Amino acid sequence: MDASLFIAKRLRFKGRIAMVSIAVSFLVMIIAVSVSSGFRREIRSGLSSISGDVRLVPPTMNVLDADYPIDRSPAYLPYVENVKGVDHIVPVAYRAGIVKHGENIHGVIFKGVPKDRASLPDSVALAVSIPSRLAEMTELAPGDRMLTYFVGEDVKARQFNVAAVHESMVQADDRLVVYASLNDIQRVNGWSEDQVSSMEIILDKDNASAGSIEDTADEIGTLVNLYSSDEEASVIAVSSVSSYPQLFDWLNLIDFNVLFILVLMTIVAGFNMISGLLIMLFENISTIGLLKSLGMTDRSIAKVFLSSSAVLVLKGMAAGNVLAVLFCIIQGTTHLLRLDPENYFVSFVPVNLDFGMIICADVISFVVIMLLLLIPSLFISKVDPAETVRVR
Repeated sequence: MDASLFIAKRLRFKGRIAMVSIAVSFLVMIIAVSVSSGFRREIRSGLSSISGDVRLVPPTMNVLDADYPIDRSPAYLPYVENVKGVDHIVPVAYRAGIVKHGENIHGVIFKGVPKDRASLPDSVALAVSIPSRLAEMTELAPGDRMLTYFVGEDVKARQFNVAAVHESMVQADDRLVVYASLNDIQRVNGWSEDQVSSMEIILDKDNASAGSIEDTADEIGTLVNLYSSDEEASVIAVSSVSSYPQLFDWLNLIDFNVLFILVLMTIVAGFNMISGLLIMLFENISTIGLLKSLGMTDRSIAKVFLSSSAVLVLKGMAAGNVLAVLFCIIQGTTHLLRLDPENYFVSFVPVNLDFGMIICADVISFVVIMLLLLIPSLFISKVDPAETVRVR
């Protein structure tokens, strides 16, 4: 067995405060990483439900104009489906309407999607899912009938049936989006089954970054131009990054804040360990002198104390990780901590246990702390055995 490790096992690091500090630091770091990942997941999921990651829309970019539908099965569609990162494509039909319930009147946007993605009951005719804000404004609830007027060349009236109420990202889109069956909105617009307002392209999780979304949108736009037929309606590819830049800027700000927290907590934990190690060195100064007199090198002696310190750091790190994971599990299942969706886009603190990021943060922080501990270990070279060892 290595002599340094043998001696380190018999040294007791009396740095309980340092260990608590490390545990708290890692607790804060892991929670910060998980909350950042949670916001990214929730907001990306919300954007995907609102408009997809990439949209194919008419050149006017006005998907509410019923006079400019696009083709549901264009010639370029197979090429777009084979683009790397594309998970699935959803045909969508839009129509603006005015909802009236009792004395309450409000403008909304109807979004028609295929029944298998609308989560609406097949047994209910003209079923819709309304946002919670609309339910509060109009006092509508599941099971109610919702009278809606569609204004165009002629005014059309429809009695929809409220089947569900859903939460929406308030500030991501100021409009109230009501989800309905694609066929129902196509009939309101007077379209055939092959005509839609847009094609919403959803990307997989590996292409969630703003850069990946922009690159995919550019690639899809190129394929559309190459493989479109002359008979098909013109379309352009628009990314969610260009449609909602404020959201991605906000996510970048969160990532910067998380990076700041990681650096700050690592430095705090490192300097607490430095003070703890210095205390340990001072308390064992005679031991250091004795080991030197026995012929042990400064490097080997430093290894003794660094090994003992590493054990303490690992214990604090483990405690912090366990507490952070426990917090994330509780918050993820109960949504105990709430937020104002007007400011944070979601109504609760989202958490996502990305173990890859957590392990990366742990490893980097551990390495930095151990590098910082090399500073007090330089004290060992200053110890003179002749002055520290006394014959009793």
